Amino acid sequence: MAPGALARLIIGRRAASPLLARPFAAKARAPQRAPEPEPLSEEDDDFTSGGEAAPIPTEGISKPLAGILKELGKRVPESLLKTRLEDNGFALKYIPWHLANKILNAHAPEWSGEVRNIVYSSDGKSVSVVYRVTLYGTDAEIYREATGTASVEDKGFGDPVQKAEGMAFRRACARLGLGLHLYHEDMS
Repeated sequence: MAPGALARLIIGRRAASPLLARPFAAKARAPQRAPEPEPLSEEDDDFTSGGEAAPIPTEGISKPLAGILKELGKRVPESLLKTRLEDNGFALKYIPWHLANKILNAHAPEWSGEVRNIVYSSDGKSVSVVYRVTLYGTDAEIYREATGTASVEDKGFGDPVQKAEGMAFRRACARLGLGLHLYHEDMS
């Protein structure tokens, strides 16, 4: 069908409908339901068609939320942890943000993350970032938010917003169980 013909068809239908001329008077309609999928025949129940393997779905691969949270709650191997020496001489273990990202990709491939807010302090010496991590299971979804703050005057690697975002991301992951054991070790 030519592109102009489709436009004429749509415009022609609009002009013929008195309800579309007054959109505020449009009738409420029942939502359209998607057709039910046809059940597999006995020949197709082995996921093959004509002797060839059926395509493997690559979207929507997930597991129940309880299974995802159980996996994230496991101890992170020591080999993946980094140690940072604080100004007071205290050694702090943490998971680098890129490894937390890889762990989420492995156990919750349909997760998402977003920066929700960036706020500079009134004196301009620090920046805080609010970050949200959302996990999608086959049965539910859950999100956790956390904040991270970095000094603007710190001249280490990366800019202050990146540092605050990485800290907020790791903390949000910890609220979902990833690396949470590290916070308990700090208390002892």
